[in-house]
Amino acid sequence: MNVFDYLFSYSKDLSKNFVLGPNEQATYDHIYKNSLKLAHYLKNEIGENHNVILINQNSVFSLIAYLGIMKSGNTCVPLNPLIEQKNLDFIINTTKCSFAFIPKKIEVKYSFSDVRICDEAGLNKILCAPINKNKPFSSQFDEERLAQILFTSGSTGEPKGVMLSHKNLIANTESIIKYLQLTSDDIIEIVLPFYYCYGLSLLHTHLKVGGSVVLNNNFIFLGSVFNDLEKYKCTGFAGVPSHFQILLRKSKSFKTTDFPYLKYVTQAGGKLHKVFIKEFVDAFPKKKFYVMYGQTEATARLSYLPPENVLKKLGSIGKAIPDVELKVLNDRNTPVKIGEVGEIVAKGDNIMTGYLNDKESTDQTLKNGWLYTGDMAKTDKDGYIYLVARKKEIIKVGGKRISPKEIEEVIVSIPEVVDCTIEGVDDELLGEAIKATIVLTDGTDQEYGKNLILTACSRKLATYKIPQIIEFQKRVTVNQAGKKAFK
Repeated sequence: MNVFDYLFSYSKDLSKNFVLGPNEQATYDHIYKNSLKLAHYLKNEIGENHNVILINQNSVFSLIAYLGIMKSGNTCVPLNPLIEQKNLDFIINTTKCSFAFIPKKIEVKYSFSDVRICDEAGLNKILCAPINKNKPFSSQFDEERLAQILFTSGSTGEPKGVMLSHKNLIANTESIIKYLQLTSDDIIEIVLPFYYCYGLSLLHTHLKVGGSVVLNNNFIFLGSVFNDLEKYKCTGFAGVPSHFQILLRKSKSFKTTDFPYLKYVTQAGGKLHKVFIKEFVDAFPKKKFYVMYGQTEATARLSYLPPENVLKKLGSIGKAIPDVELKVLNDRNTPVKIGEVGEIVAKGDNIMTGYLNDKESTDQTLKNGWLYTGDMAKTDKDGYIYLVARKKEIIKVGGKRISPKEIEEVIVSIPEVVDCTIEGVDDELLGEAIKATIVLTDGTDQEYGKNLILTACSRKLATYKIPQIIEFQKRVTVNQAGKKAFK
């Protein structure tokens, strides 16, 4: 089954708004019919099995394009509207993309070659034209076909394309609906972008059950979030660690506001420190707090901690979600003993098909049907899992995955820099902050060097990739293996 048909199997005939919010509203009928119309256009215009890029903030434009691309039998490639030109060029070349949906205000920031752009006016023209049904959709659809490619930062600095099938999306959506017990009465406040698997999971689950979504692209304005939760009677809110830390520590009114319609919140996208979880639960003892864990390679979700255990098992990521199997394996590839540290591995229909054009990484990550997550953990006597550390080098800042090598490459391009090491350090607001440890050439003033670094990073990197901490060392030392170690 095509994931489009799965998502609308119940909800396509509903006479209610799917999208709520101060900026846009859209009914189920509007989303369904226009996505289907776009799907017919794409099938006739470009055929099937092509990669189609989508760049935009969360909007009705994004929803129609996203759903229409997948229904047409093509593959959607959602991208961050703040993506750097070099990464965009890399993705266009890697995916061999020749068609993209991008609003005019975003399109003007980039240069494109051999890519046909469809902006708001172009989409509106398509939707106003008669439907061409010369190439009807087959009732037989292979759910193993690729539905989307989500790009994440790779350890080499080049983005890695996680390939997800229609089957992957359907399986993970089913699992999440089961443990959250979502219904058509649920309304979720979405501050997470749709180029991120966590944000997409909110879209999928609420579309499937016939709920509603409130799109808010301005979390920085906390008042707008509070207003949405109240005005649109939101029953749920989802965020990464920084969202909760900002709400708890930056807002004077959050913990004293009632939010009468809010039933639950979910947290994923990195580890939220125990003190913040307890602080939230103490402030809102009647709201359910779901700690969750997942990866893009698992479509979105792998585990959850039931709210009734959030304080009993404080610091745990819980157990496997329905229809997924999780193990923690040691170096001998056998289950760890209680308290022993090993790697989390996962199995289920939600596990990706592999990395785009990267057989080596795919083979290292997918072994005998199991996803090797690269995350180190231990278990307690009741089988609850506790993250210990990340085996992979990737840094997560506010839920965004960042490659240290990409930042190091920019900084070491400065002639006055001898060496640079990027690492993630604990941060109260972001979960992890980016720290740069720098060795400058002899005689270079540190303040001057710092200005050079910040200027280069501001020019070549997205804002969230700029180091928050810059420290200087006099020299680089290496151990007997030749690995760097700063003194």
